[in-house]
Amino acid sequence: MRNPPFDSDDLAATEAFLNDAYTRVRIGNHGARRVRARIRRAALGTVNFDQLDLGFDMTYDAEPLGRVCLVTVHSGRVEQHRSAGGSDTFAPGQTGVLTTHDLPFSGVVRTSRYDITLFDPVILDRLTIAEGGGRVRVNGHRPISPAAGRRLRRVLTHLQQIAADPETATSPLTAASAADYLAATVLATLPTTAASEPTGTDRRDAHPETVRRAITYLESHLSEKVAITDVAAAAFVTPRALQLAFRRHLDTTPLEYLQRLRLAAAHEQLRAAAPGDGQTVAAVARRWGFPHPGRFATAYRRHYGRTPGQTLRD
Repeated sequence: MRNPPFDSDDLAATEAFLNDAYTRVRIGNHGARRVRARIRRAALGTVNFDQLDLGFDMTYDAEPLGRVCLVTVHSGRVEQHRSAGGSDTFAPGQTGVLTTHDLPFSGVVRTSRYDITLFDPVILDRLTIAEGGGRVRVNGHRPISPAAGRRLRRVLTHLQQIAADPETATSPLTAASAADYLAATVLATLPTTAASEPTGTDRRDAHPETVRRAITYLESHLSEKVAITDVAAAAFVTPRALQLAFRRHLDTTPLEYLQRLRLAAAHEQLRAAAPGDGQTVAAVARRWGFPHPGRFATAYRRHYGRTPGQTLRD
């Protein structure tokens, strides 16, 4: 879902907008260029995707955002000063963590066009647990490898496209699926405090009964927002034990299994559609948490050997 764009050539108006949209911040013009700020925002549930184009060198000194902020630079530079000392510079083609949710931040945006993605770190807890308990945190500013950085950028671009489409962005199930997609990608590409290995208790709990209880829960919550933590609680095990059980006994993950169940539900809805009832492939895909019709069609054909459009017409 897109919000009204912001366009201004006034420094005070730009500062007021940033205070309203993000957090308390003081800005200044650090160079000779006149102020020019263009900001576009799209959202998927609680995740925001902002495109910023600043035609001047803007200094900033901000209070904590309360959200993790990822940055992808397309032109210019974004220089971030760390509260613990030191600095980092994001150049064109680079993606990383501009700031974590609970720390103040400052720096200079040097005539840059860049994207930022803002999300509550609680979405990471939906998929895993932290070492030693507590909340999962992003504890590094750069992807773990160049390949991880490329993967993160691809996913952020894909989610931006979904958020810009009003037909998909307003679906609660799409927003929840997109948040899980983002969380899984962040956990795989950035340094975090997520636990990496199952404990002895997790291994003991990874038995077929755990899988049976989890499947029962998934089948009764297909059209709802589902988090790994919810499924694990229903199966009376930890998220790590749940993931290990699915991998050991079904050679898949809980979320991949959930996607298969939702694919089957979409298949049944397409088969049950009557001529003239207004059903479309895109609407059915959105109904079951598939925001991108093309990817839904690919998965459907791989599973059923025909396109969803053929099933709908027949």
